[in-house]
Amino acid sequence: MNITQHTDYALRVLIYLGACPERRVTIKEISERFDISRSHLMKIVNRLVTDGFVEGLRGKGGGIRLKRSPAEICVGDVIRRMEPGFDLVDCFQDESACLLSAGCRLKKALRDALEAFLASLDAVMLADLLVNPPRLREQLSIPLVLQVR
Repeated sequence: MNITQHTDYALRVLIYLGACPERRVTIKEISERFDISRSHLMKIVNRLVTDGFVEGLRGKGGGIRLKRSPAEICVGDVIRRMEPGFDLVDCFQDESACLLSAGCRLKKALRDALEAFLASLDAVMLADLLVNPPRLREQLSIPLVLQVR
C-alpha cells in the first residue's frame, strides 16, 4: 500500500498542529520546518480546512490550528479524504481492460488487503501519534512561543 505525498504532508501538518495546541501556527512556519513549497502546503491546508480537520484565521495574528481534538481525528479518515483514489490495479476500475477480470480472484484479495490497511489506520487517532509532545516538539524544533519578528 502506498499513500501520496499530498497525504503524507497532510498528516505532517496535523501532527505539527497537534504538537502546538496552545497557539495558531502559520503555513510559513510549517513550510520552512518541513521544507515544503508554501503554495503546495496552502492547497493541502485548504483541503484540511474544507474537510473540518483544521481551522484558519487570516490576517495579523492569524494562522491555523486543529479544529477538533486529536482524539477525534482518525488517521484512516484523513487518508480516505486526502487520497484521490484507491485503485490498486486496473481491474478496480469499472472499465477494466484486463482479460482476467471476469473470474480473477486477485482483485478480491487486493480489495481485502486494502480494506485491512484502511481498517488498521481507522484504529489510529491523531492523539496516538502525539503521546510524547515534549519530545515531538524537540524533534521538530518547535518553540513554545514563537517570537514576533
